[in-house]
Amino acid sequence: MKIGPIELPGKPLFLAPMEDVTDQPFRHVCKEYGSDAMISEFIASEGLIRDCGKSMKKMQIDPIERPFGIQLYGHRIESMVEAARMAEVTRPDFIDLNFGCPAKKIAHKGAGAGLLQNLPLMEEMARAVVEATHLPVTAKTRLGWDHHTIQILEIAQRLQDAGVQALSIHGRTKAQMYKGQADWDKIAAVKAHPGIEIPIIGNGDITSAEDAARAFEAYRVDGIMIGRATVGKPWLFKAIREYIDRGVLIEEPGVPEKVAVAKKHLQKSIEWKGHPRGIYEMRRHLGNYFKGLPHFKHLRTRLVQSLDPQELFDTLDYIADKYADFDATQLKSDSFFHY
Repeated sequence: MKIGPIELPGKPLFLAPMEDVTDQPFRHVCKEYGSDAMISEFIASEGLIRDCGKSMKKMQIDPIERPFGIQLYGHRIESMVEAARMAEVTRPDFIDLNFGCPAKKIAHKGAGAGLLQNLPLMEEMARAVVEATHLPVTAKTRLGWDHHTIQILEIAQRLQDAGVQALSIHGRTKAQMYKGQADWDKIAAVKAHPGIEIPIIGNGDITSAEDAARAFEAYRVDGIMIGRATVGKPWLFKAIREYIDRGVLIEEPGVPEKVAVAKKHLQKSIEWKGHPRGIYEMRRHLGNYFKGLPHFKHLRTRLVQSLDPQELFDTLDYIADKYADFDATQLKSDSFFHY
């Protein structure tokens, strides 16, 4: 698969951008487990052009993350163009346009999925950004605003005409948010349409190695994008790669390996964001790394309440010792390959 000059494996795996989740520390551990491409947390174009410190920090790139895209959102073409030019300075590999975020504070202001209600503006914005940067431009969107206005084929055609070089499609409408099931048949219909030549990346409900293989085989997408299922489970990328490439379903990592990953992730989060913010923003991850372990409630409480780095690392070491011989196959079926 190619995005402009970027060469990706035959069946590439993307980490989906998720606000306050896919920060640099988390991207680092996902890359080590086999994610092929990374995209930043979404960045508000208006915040970026006003020199917002948080927005600027989101654009910092670790070489291990490449190929890496910076994702921008906004409702004004002029701001998106200026933000794209600013993003170029940090030398990402591509620019990604967020046309799919369903959050009310974004979509109801005409940005993200809000542009699903104004396809001419979406197309004009994409074309303006493409013309403003020398980098490849990609986009991420949804099927439509609601089930009455599913226009994903028209969206794909418009964005392709505007110069977008790859399109990620989440198989839900804005109105669905994250409820119900993703409709992969509609993603497949876009991919199969003779007028669509750009790579199509499918997103939604990929929670297992089998799901990923099915997405490639049954729906013929060029790549898949995985989001919520990776939280606390960055090794899902390795499981998918082993199954797709070699037909092997690997076992879930043992607790000592999970602890090692959690400690690395925690350390990077503290280094990246400082104390105590680095700990606050790790809590959603620490609470998921050990999902399914028996008699774990008091330890989980300690992990998500303590602000003392040493106490957290000591707790993680204790978990590694306590569950060193725990048989991962005893976990509930929803703890790794399905959840």
